[in-house]
Amino acid sequence: MRKIAEVLRLKWQEQGSAREIARSFGIGRTTVVAQYLARAAAEGLSWPLPEGLDAAALERRLFGDPEQKLPGQRVAPDWQAVHRELRGKGVTLALLWQEYQERHPDGWQYSQFCAHYRDWRGRLDIVMRQVHRSGEKLFVDYAGHTAAVVDPTTGQVRQAQVFVAVLGASNYTYAEATWSQQLPDWIGAHVRALAFFGGVPEVIVPDNLRSAVNRAHRYEPDLNPTYQDFATHYGCAVIPARARKPRDKAKAEGAVLLVERWILARLRHRTCFSLVELNAAIAELLTGLNARPFKKLDGSRLSHFERLERPALRPLPPHPYEYAEWRQVRVPANLHIAVDGHYYSVPHPLIKRQLDVRLSAGTVEVLHQGHRVASHPRSHQRGGYTTVADHLPAAHRQYLDWTPERIVAWAGTIGPHTLAFIEHLLLTRPHPQQGFNACFGVLRLGQAHGEARLEAACARALASGASSYRSLASILDKGLDRRPLAGAAPAAPPIAHANVRGSKYYH
Repeated sequence: MRKIAEVLRLKWQEQGSAREIARSFGIGRTTVVAQYLARAAAEGLSWPLPEGLDAAALERRLFGDPEQKLPGQRVAPDWQAVHRELRGKGVTLALLWQEYQERHPDGWQYSQFCAHYRDWRGRLDIVMRQVHRSGEKLFVDYAGHTAAVVDPTTGQVRQAQVFVAVLGASNYTYAEATWSQQLPDWIGAHVRALAFFGGVPEVIVPDNLRSAVNRAHRYEPDLNPTYQDFATHYGCAVIPARARKPRDKAKAEGAVLLVERWILARLRHRTCFSLVELNAAIAELLTGLNARPFKKLDGSRLSHFERLERPALRPLPPHPYEYAEWRQVRVPANLHIAVDGHYYSVPHPLIKRQLDVRLSAGTVEVLHQGHRVASHPRSHQRGGYTTVADHLPAAHRQYLDWTPERIVAWAGTIGPHTLAFIEHLLLTRPHPQQGFNACFGVLRLGQAHGEARLEAACARALASGASSYRSLASILDKGLDRRPLAGAAPAAPPIAHANVRGSKYYH
């Protein structure tokens, strides 16, 4: 039962607008103004309504008996009920007409039933017919049906998704199968679709799937950063269809239906053993689909594309888009951001700042507020470091100039015992760089106590087997370097092993 009385109350008593009333009841504004309010005014009704006029009586007074006899003794169905029933899954006009015929054998035949319903439905709401300019819009979506691919080794069946793209003006269609609707497949399908069309449209209209839109919004949808990066590379705009507004992407809906009926349905009995084989079959049938003559227009999708659409498309860029993912990171105190287990340096003024990272197959780009601040070759070495010297403060950069060879050479200028001590520090670490800090500490001890005392302290440390920076510092602090040794201290490292590299390794 229609809530006509409540609509009249909100309009006449509460002074609500037709738009607000229509939104509150989920009905069209035309229904509120043209039908309810206009019919009530024509019947001379006002608020409050006359006593005894219930909802059923009010509806009969405004709209008459839903199954009143029409001229020629035909019985009109309740079109509101027909329209409501059609929203049910699997319900068709043919089924509703059969039920109507069972109740009224002398009623309309099927063609008249459908014609009267379309006429009634056309008065519900006025829909703007969209006219698309050549080269303006490309509509993209995934088909609801999938295609089976059989593993030739195991016999396992895997379902592939079917991507569909259609140009607005010519209806020229592209389709391909991908393993998923995830971002890499989504972007890859776009790249191949634009290569198929040989040009770029002004606007791409996708649905609100996750690979395209992070957050749907009527006016400002939040696009996936990779999808936006793709659009920037090709110089086009992405304008997602509004949520729950299928008319915004009617071209895509029609193309999907066409691909399902003329391609996927024909492949239902064909067994494909790889995605490449499936896409080859789709491409073969797609050629025939685009060449099929229109029923109500001259030419075909292909001829309209060649004549109208192709000249209007923008040229493709010199290189296709290289897939890249985007991350957000915060710069830690060591100035190296972690990306997939590897660490990359960024300029030191950006410490504690949040940055955007663009990851392609071979490059790691770091951006701050849209400006690139660092770029590194991508490395897959987990736990490794990639450092640019200019990114570090001046106090840190001096350490990058040190090498094991330079440290050993410095130690040799002081004396053989200092040389042996430094080599021991470097050789007992898995990586020589891990002994740099201890070597620098030895350097500072020589500056503080003198090189002669450092040489004597190293000789005592080697003789006693206490070959660590702390032991050396303790010898100097307690003055043990001034005491004579019980015997001559060897000048060679105390460790003798086939894997020990020795001082010649660094020359």
